[in-house]
Amino acid sequence: MTRKERFNTILEWFQENMPAAQTELHYANPFQLLVAVILSAQCTDRRVNLVTPPLFERFPSARELASATLDEVYPYVKSVSYPNAKARHLIAMAGMLLSDYGGTVPSDIDALMRLPGVGRKTANVIASVVYDKPVIAVDTHVFRVAHRLGLSNGSTPYAVEQDLERHIPEHQRAIAHHWLILHGRYTCTARAPKCQDCPLQQWCPHL
Repeated sequence: MTRKERFNTILEWFQENMPAAQTELHYANPFQLLVAVILSAQCTDRRVNLVTPPLFERFPSARELASATLDEVYPYVKSVSYPNAKARHLIAMAGMLLSDYGGTVPSDIDALMRLPGVGRKTANVIASVVYDKPVIAVDTHVFRVAHRLGLSNGSTPYAVEQDLERHIPEHQRAIAHHWLILHGRYTCTARAPKCQDCPLQQWCPHL
């Protein structure tokens, strides 16, 4: 099976069986999603979804968050990974949103990456989910699944991103990001992957 055939077969399976895949982070607007994605770095979406409701109630927009102190934000995020750093990033991010972008979350990848706490993965998530840009965010789940399924052998997240975007049609990239994440989160897990129950096993070179 060529790589092109592998992509086509796997994408067809996902399209047929997971046609409505979407992020599991809870949010009501672009600002809330940006906050949630920053908090989700090396942390589960489940934990972030527990943290964000009171955080958003206290800081409903960039204006309130930008004027907050570290001592005010920290108690809301203390249960996520790296809470001190993330609290600082959130405050600084909100400040730059106001000063540079009029409080509006930008759609441009480079503009997003200027924001404190926002790397390429986070920028791609926002561009894809909020603005339907044809980009694929590569987190640890996507990186692992892409390698195991033989979709990429790139040694860095950016190399994997390029491989995926080279082979996945633009109109499927936004949802393909979620397909790979959810497959990695629930089936092709880092430890003890559920290969026996995997519907993609017949096409998986990892087995």
